[in-house]
Amino acid sequence: MPSTSIDHAFSATGLTSAASDPTFAGALSFMRRRFTKSLEGVDAVVWGIPFDAATSNRPGTRFGPQAIRRASAIFDNDPQYPFHRDLFAEMAVIDYGDCLLDYGNHQETPGEIERQANTILDSGAFLLTLGGDHFVTWPLLKAHAAKHGPLSLVQFDAHQDTWFDDGKRIDHGSFVARAARDGLIDVNRSIQIGIRTHAPEDYGIRLLYGHEVEDMSAADIASTIISHTKSAPAYLTFDIDCLDPAYAPGTGTPVAGGPSSAKILSALQRLHQLDIRGADIVEVSPAYDHADITAIAGATVAMYMLGLHAERRASSR
Repeated sequence: MPSTSIDHAFSATGLTSAASDPTFAGALSFMRRRFTKSLEGVDAVVWGIPFDAATSNRPGTRFGPQAIRRASAIFDNDPQYPFHRDLFAEMAVIDYGDCLLDYGNHQETPGEIERQANTILDSGAFLLTLGGDHFVTWPLLKAHAAKHGPLSLVQFDAHQDTWFDDGKRIDHGSFVARAARDGLIDVNRSIQIGIRTHAPEDYGIRLLYGHEVEDMSAADIASTIISHTKSAPAYLTFDIDCLDPAYAPGTGTPVAGGPSSAKILSALQRLHQLDIRGADIVEVSPAYDHADITAIAGATVAMYMLGLHAERRASSR
């Protein structure tokens, strides 16, 4: 059947309809969601933060939101696997565009991210953020913790991000240390999955190292996460370098020995019991990508995050 509309991101008259744009054409919002700054009647917001000034190795994640949006075009039209549902039939989702930042004034960046995130969260909508480097999770955690209280941090990553932090640094490798010290996260109910580096501190956060993940099934990974968080409100952050570079080469600090996208996506699918209050996908750096491998993985993770939220909404009715 030929497409009946084009540029759904601008031409959509409602927030819950599927798009019919061909995958190779049309305006590229996330999964063809309507581009709008209106939060009225919105259940979930997809928002980009094109920031990479905190990167310690290869830069380029400022282009991550664009790459993820472009790759996400392949997911619309059909019921989204593996959720057996059209995610947008009953869940109103918009693409809110990108965070407005002054590229020449990085000390203002965390405050601006937090302020603009608060505007979205004040509407009551679920916020899914496309990074950007992992520093952006720090102001996002501040905004979410202000609304929900201390959160269980569920972090898929090759790095612990608990390096030294003086409270002022703009550094993607220390935001967890700052969040732990400032009480934004409940360290006793937080967990990091896929870790393949060592940091000086773990702050009592549960670690699932890369070699442990390799020996576990996806069901075991999910069960460990759910049992450790103990039904507490959670923030889900996914650094794409959690995946082995074979599945995500387009990132700033790749680490060999990681899990496959298939295993981690299978684990994500099983987290429907997790009380996720906010989520992000970060560190997609398309300049180092090949054939959009990393962008497709990042877009798929983001789609799964929306799928989990849709399932939780449906089960609460």
